Amino acid sequence: MRERQASQGARRAREFEAFVAGAAGRLLHVATLLTAEVPDANPHARRLLTLALAHTYASWDRLRGEDPYARTRERLVTRFAHETWYRHGGRARRQPSGALVALAPRERLVAVLRLYEGMAEDQTAALLGLPADRVRVLCDRAVAALARPAYRPAPAVRGPEVAPS
Repeated sequence: MRERQASQGARRAREFEAFVAGAAGRLLHVATLLTAEVPDANPHARRLLTLALAHTYASWDRLRGEDPYARTRERLVTRFAHETWYRHGGRARRQPSGALVALAPRERLVAVLRLYEGMAEDQTAALLGLPADRVRVLCDRAVAALARPAYRPAPAVRGPEVAPS
């Protein structure tokens, strides 16, 4: 009996390891987009991914044909949404510095799911517990914000250089 449990545990660990080897890079990218951190400095994204993967591993035997990537992404999104919307009143906890910094957390979440992950509007709405019309508005707003060039002050104008005589 112990040998069978040990072999099942080893098989479970190998399967999960293979899943992580194949999916962790993309999931980390999703987490980094959500947190709007830069890829080289993304501690919040790494923490979100670690917690989501731990949850997936804990329920690995109960997946029963379910897609582990979808389950992990769902957990990642849920944790991000909970931390951002409920604990911080819709504001990001840390000051993000990545390319998606111009977006509000909900807009960023919808944009990442719809545009990067390719989730359908109805699926995104169901995952986030929002009406499909609201998801459409958030996505449109995010795309419009990303299409606008970022405001940068004009460089200082210097006068003509005069050569010393």
